[in-house]
This record gives sequence, structure tokens and C-alpha cells, in this order.
Amino acid sequence: MIVINKKNKKYIVATIKSWNIELFHRLTPSFEGSWHLITEKHQLTENIVNQIQPDYVFFPHWSWIVPNNIVENHDCVCFHMSDVPYGRGGSPLQNLIVRGHTATKLTALRMTNDLDAGPIYCKKDLALTGSAQKIYENAAELSYELIQFIAANTPTPYEQTGEITVFERRTPEQSEFSGDIIPSDLYDLIRMLDAETYPHAYSILNKYKLEFTGASIDGDTITATTTFKRIEHADE
Repeated sequence: MIVINKKNKKYIVATIKSWNIELFHRLTPSFEGSWHLITEKHQLTENIVNQIQPDYVFFPHWSWIVPNNIVENHDCVCFHMSDVPYGRGGSPLQNLIVRGHTATKLTALRMTNDLDAGPIYCKKDLALTGSAQKIYENAAELSYELIQFIAANTPTPYEQTGEITVFERRTPEQSEFSGDIIPSDLYDLIRMLDAETYPHAYSILNKYKLEFTGASIDGDTITATTTFKRIEHADE
């Protein structure tokens, strides 16, 4: 019988969001194995990854394309906020909310050269209530549960099945709203964009851009924090 010492295993977590970085420092010291954190695009190179020789490279929230030579030569795991193959593609949180979903799956996928099309390691239920910030923080907690599970159990990923639905990445211009919107949709628009580093819901009033965060709704009444920003080069 071959005995594998999991304490000698090595792992990389590549992420850019503050909540994932905080969880890395808080949680991985109690995980078995040696854990390495990458938070900058220039740090994710074939040379650095080859030096570490990780058993897995985990990407709980990463904004850049991972080089093909890393994807092809290492077990790379990404985390997608949909029950794939439904909801492949960009801006899954926002696309789910605008379609009326109140819950989804956080899916751990083996990365391939096709976006969100790789085989599935495991999934966890994720509620879509509250602000985007809260949802992302909840998803981060679940990501580390999945990371720990995969590292400890090395599950064999299984192929996706079912009808493929692909989401398009939303643009900042889609964050603007006009008066022709019902209160519940306006509330969803504000909360689904209410997260650190994300373009907030906004409206234009004369020479100012009004950005909205911290929304709550009571019947047809929405309460939110409003920030007025002077539009550069506004006509005098």
C-alpha cells in the first residue's frame, strides 16, 4: 500500500479580492500541506508555479486569463457562481439576479482552455440575497470549504451535462438607470452592484453622477446612500 503524506503537499491560491486574501491568512494555517498566495498578475508565471510544484492551483477570484501552459500542466481549479452548464460566462451574480434567481450553486471546476466548460469537482448552495458584497463574502467562505475538501479528498471531476447557457459580461454602462424601472428591479440593480471595486448603480442628474449603495426596500420605497460626483468636463 502506498501512503501519501498530505502534509508534504503544496497548493497555490491565486486571488485579488480582499475578502479572499483575508480568508487565506485566517484559514489556511489550519489546513494540511504548504499553502502559497498569489495576488498579482505578474506573480502568476510558469516559472514560479514550476518552482512550487503545486498539487492544485486554486482561483477563488481572479480577473485575468491564466496562461495556457499553467492550465495545461497543472490542476487548476476555478470557482463559478452558477450551476453550470447553466450560466457559463461573465458577470454570473448580476446575470442571475436580473433573471430573477434567488439562489445558485458555487461550482468548483477544473480549468480548461474553454471558459467555464471544464469538469466539476463539487458544488455548494449559495443564496443570492443581500448586497453583492455580502454575496461575494459568503461565496468566498464556501470557496475555502471547497478548497479544503478538494485538497483533502482529491475528488475526480465529472463532465458537465445538460443544456448550455452562456452569460455575457455586463458593461459599466448597464449600471445606469432611468425613471422607467419598477422599485423591486431598481433595488436589485443597486444591490447586485454594491461591492468593493465594482461600478455602482448610478443615474445622471444635470452635471452630477449619482451613485447608489446600501439599499433597502419597503414596499415601493427604496432607501439608499447616494454619492454625488461632479462629471468631469460637464458643460458650464
